[in-house]
Amino acid sequence: MIVKMELLSDTIFGNGMSVPGAEDISVLCDGKGFPYYKGTTFKGVFREQLERYLGWTGKAEAQIQEEIKRLLGKEGTEESEDKLVFSDFTLSKYVKSEIEKEIGAQPSEITEVLTNLRTFTKISEDGVAQKGSLRIARCVDQGLIFYSEIICKKEDEKMIEEVLGTVKWIGSMRNRGFGKVRITIGKGAEA
Repeated sequence: MIVKMELLSDTIFGNGMSVPGAEDISVLCDGKGFPYYKGTTFKGVFREQLERYLGWTGKAEAQIQEEIKRLLGKEGTEESEDKLVFSDFTLSKYVKSEIEKEIGAQPSEITEVLTNLRTFTKISEDGVAQKGSLRIARCVDQGLIFYSEIICKKEDEKMIEEVLGTVKWIGSMRNRGFGKVRITIGKGAEA
């Protein structure tokens, strides 16, 4: 099942790193400089939404946990034939190729074209920026479209699609308006 994720706002695919003197929050990029979102990270977002979805369907807590275990496994356990597999969300091969043709293959230049820097400060009660509170985050540009593949059983596809439709926010700083997404299935998606 191909999954299409359109960024409706700037989004932070945080990589847990910073660039001293430049960025407090950096974006996860591949070796060529293209931003991507880890499938394993998305699996965590999916798990949260799956639990909510199953609750909305009226299932008992024990049934919910059993279904989550069946579809996503339990940390440190063996693979099951029902377990979903999530690939990383990446730009399409076509888009990557066109960007490389247009600007070259320098990773730093590719990252610069697809992302932007945002600055933040903490404002004190008197309306003045607090000393030492300046933070800089690198964001993936709004409007980009990423693709992933979820490997699952045919009979689980409808439920998975419905759960995916409930995912509205991903990435870091979601509570500040970053990471609004629209997720759709198939429909012309080309990874």
